[in-house]
Amino acid sequence: MAKTMPQTNPLAALGAYLGAHGLAVELTARGLKVTNTQVSGCCDEVSYAADTITCRKRSDDGDRLWFWTSSGKPITEADRIVDAALMIRGILAGSQHGGGQ
Repeated sequence: MAKTMPQTNPLAALGAYLGAHGLAVELTARGLKVTNTQVSGCCDEVSYAADTITCRKRSDDGDRLWFWTSSGKPITEADRIVDAALMIRGILAGSQHGGGQ
């Protein structure tokens, strides 16, 4: 009998990677909330730069799983954890942060 690898939750894998690289992460029912506590947020309600990342199929890419920002912008394919992390860190690094919680 062939052994199969269990499916990994892409958001959990991304969260583990981002958490190991200094960002605060929380896996919620809405997605992966990622916070950069080194960067101020946009307003009183958002103390730090943050965004909630989701993972869903992208119809114009053969229904492959992609990570998405809270504003609906595609980040990268869900199997590209390192690339996604670099892009998310860039988004949360300054004034271009998503701010969505």
